[in-house]
Amino acid sequence: MGKIPVRKVAGVLNVLVLAALVCNVIALYLVPTAVLLGGEGLLEGIEDYLSGIFYPGPDDIVIARVFASAAAWTFIWTGAYNTVLTLFLTVSGCCTAAILWQARQVLKAILRGEPFAPSNAVSLRRAAVFCFLIAGAALARVVFSVCCFQSLRPLATYNALFVPMFAMGGLLCLVMSALFRQASELKAENDLTI
Repeated sequence: MGKIPVRKVAGVLNVLVLAALVCNVIALYLVPTAVLLGGEGLLEGIEDYLSGIFYPGPDDIVIARVFASAAAWTFIWTGAYNTVLTLFLTVSGCCTAAILWQARQVLKAILRGEPFAPSNAVSLRRAAVFCFLIAGAALARVVFSVCCFQSLRPLATYNALFVPMFAMGGLLCLVMSALFRQASELKAENDLTI
């Protein structure tokens, strides 16, 4: 008997989530490098930095660039703006990694043929907490930016958009968690009556 379509989709999603998780961990390692080399735009200097690692010139020492990323973690704490930006990106990156990990747990349960396992409700509740943490970190960064620059321009940035977006994502995860919990209870009840 072949796989049912839901399991096929869950298998593909599991691979995609794993790839996103690996990319997220790599990006977390490069956060201070991106902040130090960024200038006005966050990713301006990172392209040259990564191209020097993956396509080194005759004078490039690849291992030195890799260790420079590790050393950037000690030099990033110099200015208030760099510190807040690094903290925001690190907290958001760690929470995103945790959300992706919880998504993998749900997908693994679906692949095992247990879509209504109680563990799925727990995973979705944890994902909701991490969504709320990202929303809180974004709100803190927006408030810091408004106070630091004494302007309302930070209210028109992606950080201001993160606050309602991740708050709604957290609420959606809470609703889905409650639905999965109720479905697992109903399934357990039906299993007992049969």
